[in-house]
Amino acid sequence: MARYTEAVCRLCRREGVKMFLKGVRCYTDKCSVERRKYAPGQHGQSARGKLSDYGVQLREKQKVRRMYGLLEGQFRKSYHQAVAMKGVTGANLLQLLELRLDNVVYRLGFAPSRPLARQLVTHSHFLVNGRKASIPSMILKQGSVVEVRESARKILAIADGMANAQHKGVPSWLALDPANFRGTVQHPPMREEIDLSVQEQFIVELYSK
Repeated sequence: MARYTEAVCRLCRREGVKMFLKGVRCYTDKCSVERRKYAPGQHGQSARGKLSDYGVQLREKQKVRRMYGLLEGQFRKSYHQAVAMKGVTGANLLQLLELRLDNVVYRLGFAPSRPLARQLVTHSHFLVNGRKASIPSMILKQGSVVEVRESARKILAIADGMANAQHKGVPSWLALDPANFRGTVQHPPMREEIDLSVQEQFIVELYSK
């Protein structure tokens, strides 16, 4: 499967916000967004003109897509699933993205970043409802239980992720049992429970054209 292999800090600088793609590093003064507060590239420090409505919508879509580490086709598929659901399309989209297995692993603190969570999932280090799971895009449901496999509990990345989780906590729609390396989806997240500074209505406007 195709994936982005360049420096991920460039993505954060391009969008002008921290997307926490490097885990613990993003919380330190080594963060590229803090050190170089301008877009990457030869003309990154040049003054930018005002974005058009389309430009604003595109940047918002790119920010969310990159935040969750999806390719355009994957992101568009999630959007169409959100359209088919009852309720507000933008909120539905964020809910689907939050319920992805790789994101839940990240939110529970089993990995310090979403890219690393995705890698750990593809290497089959987790169980979902007692069964081995290796598909990062799996959409979890209310009551789904995610557990680190016994053989993976000493992996340094997982230990670091859980240590980081002690500082930032876990979302209210998840329940963490750190002693047993287990987490549960208590209910699908409501929009107010998703702590992302994004304006999802711009994404809906973009794809509705």
